[in-house]
Amino acid sequence: MTTSTISGMTRTSGMTRLRTITFAIAGGLAVGNLYWAQPLIEEIARSLDVSSAGAASLVTVTQIGYALGIFLIVPLGDVLNRRKMIPLILGLSAIALIGAAVAPTFSLLLAALGGVGLTTVSAQLLTPLASELAAPEQRGRVLGTIASGALIGILLSRTISGAVAEFVGWRAIYVLAAILTVALAVVLLFMIPQLEKRPATNYFRLLGSVFTTVAQHRAARPTILISAAVFSVFSLFWTSLTYLLSAPPFSFTVGQIGLFGLAGLAGAVAARRAGSFHDRGWSVPASGVALTLLAVSFVGAWLAQSSVIALVVVVIVLDLAAQTTLVLGQTRLLSLPGQNRSRLNTAFVVSNFLGGAIGSALAGPLWATGGWTTIAGTALAIVAAALLIWALTRRGALTDQT
Repeated sequence: MTTSTISGMTRTSGMTRLRTITFAIAGGLAVGNLYWAQPLIEEIARSLDVSSAGAASLVTVTQIGYALGIFLIVPLGDVLNRRKMIPLILGLSAIALIGAAVAPTFSLLLAALGGVGLTTVSAQLLTPLASELAAPEQRGRVLGTIASGALIGILLSRTISGAVAEFVGWRAIYVLAAILTVALAVVLLFMIPQLEKRPATNYFRLLGSVFTTVAQHRAARPTILISAAVFSVFSLFWTSLTYLLSAPPFSFTVGQIGLFGLAGLAGAVAARRAGSFHDRGWSVPASGVALTLLAVSFVGAWLAQSSVIALVVVVIVLDLAAQTTLVLGQTRLLSLPGQNRSRLNTAFVVSNFLGGAIGSALAGPLWATGGWTTIAGTALAIVAAALLIWALTRRGALTDQT
């Protein structure tokens, strides 16, 4: 085992292939916990006797809980022992998942999933840790792999939850997730290396420094805005897709809807090496290309609303474009100088999931108002705004590394 010191922090053994894959799996499970309910909205609505629009709030509350957990917990990664902290957080997440599995009423399920969101933040503690451990020349590739693991977790969660619900009911998926979460907590307890101790900081000052850290870097603000816009349309699309596929002419079951997550896997796998664009110095132009491709995918989504094959193609392209944009944005932030990576990641992820919560919250009203056409048009307008921000800042702020 080798140890080297980089910018005042200890890097023990770097990011080995095994450690990178383990972090990616852990991140995928953690983020996937936020989305078990997404293809089960209609099933849960029938089970607990609530409306479809009411059941859709499960996704929104989970994402809001996640954003709150990111803001309140992840900054502690800059000052606490992550080898102990991350397994502890995973254990608390397992307890919340069991709460969701046994919740007898919709209000208790809502509270339990809020708890799942609050505690399923380990992926966003592992990402800045990986950035610290990785050598500069491998940082983009490592973070791309871990971010792809998170997206694959989101997509597989839909497929797995739909299949499990079809055979043994929707509650079983939360029991399975709790078991896997405990297993990963044990693995990470041994996988995370010992790191150099950092000085203690007042908790409230630490939270306030999230904002000052973002303000110190010109590259942070436009990157965060663009990524939040991308994640909002990503969430809007996947939440709305359940409505589209449940209605005629498709009338798919939850298991069939979940299978669409497999199509998204192709895009996620293709984008796995998106971070290598950063390593080659192409981060900003590649982000522009990805945003353009995302806009095109929503035009395609509108045209493809009655064709399964065309929707599968749209899912692949959309996930490839969204994943590439998010990976490059996160890698740019975590490559900025200083030792405040957990706080930068906090700002990045909180903004993303607030955007995601807005996207999922809009899905029900937009569907009721104008169906798939209104959803595709709204998403396209949001992506156009993100492209405008990119165009206005790409020659200055996005490339600033100070």
